[in-house]
Amino acid sequence: MRVRPAATTAFLATVLSASVLPAAAHAADLSSPGDTTFSKVVVNGGKDIVLGPTTRKTVTITWTVKDPDGVAASWAYLWHGPNTDDADGRLPAHPPTGTCTVSPTDRTTSTCEVSFGVDAARDFHRNGLAGSWKVLGEAQDANDDWTDVDVAGTAGFKRYARITVNASPEPVKAGRTITVTGRLTRANWESGTYTGYAGRPVRLEFRKKGSSVYTTLKTVTSSGDGTLRTTVKARTDGYFRFVFTGTPTTGPATAAGDFVDVR
Repeated sequence: MRVRPAATTAFLATVLSASVLPAAAHAADLSSPGDTTFSKVVVNGGKDIVLGPTTRKTVTITWTVKDPDGVAASWAYLWHGPNTDDADGRLPAHPPTGTCTVSPTDRTTSTCEVSFGVDAARDFHRNGLAGSWKVLGEAQDANDDWTDVDVAGTAGFKRYARITVNASPEPVKAGRTITVTGRLTRANWESGTYTGYAGRPVRLEFRKKGSSVYTTLKTVTSSGDGTLRTTVKARTDGYFRFVFTGTPTTGPATAAGDFVDVR
């Protein structure tokens, strides 16, 4: 279901009385609905929005909207689901009108933005909400023609991941076996905790003492509760870490390096 801000009527009255729109916008409408176009729709600076169980953050949507008669008002919001009528998520719940600035060189074009708060504990009650969300863009020109674009852009919401590492024994004699363990977990929005992430490939990396570069030693798969366990031969002093690159629904995670003294 599309949602239009209640403030739109008041906003339009203010804009028109202030003569912000070009003179052409007050003339007879020579365009038809659908002439409005959206472009350069960007959510959160183009980065995924990664949330823990209680994460709160501000998300910004920016876009460019163009209409031959000039743009009187425009807004955008995020939605999740098979279509707008059956959406199971909408952010923000009550979309405000975007703040739009008319281009100084092209009065038919405006750049707009809107910011709103996201609270994982309030807005993400199901883990199934992780993944791709769509941006609905809507605009009204000076002659009260409306244009809706259900998918003007996309955004990714992901569950925050954590990963740990421990390499032992330490110190260890050269040639002996080092056991590297850890655990991969991710935010469970339904329980409000972090739970094990099973069956995921994780890289074991090593950085030699004095170097700034990690190299991959092997790939380890997390067990049913997210546990990671593998062994390597002790060769030289250095740092071991696990690296998880993420999935379409879960953010990446990198453990801090654990140093082992090889003697």
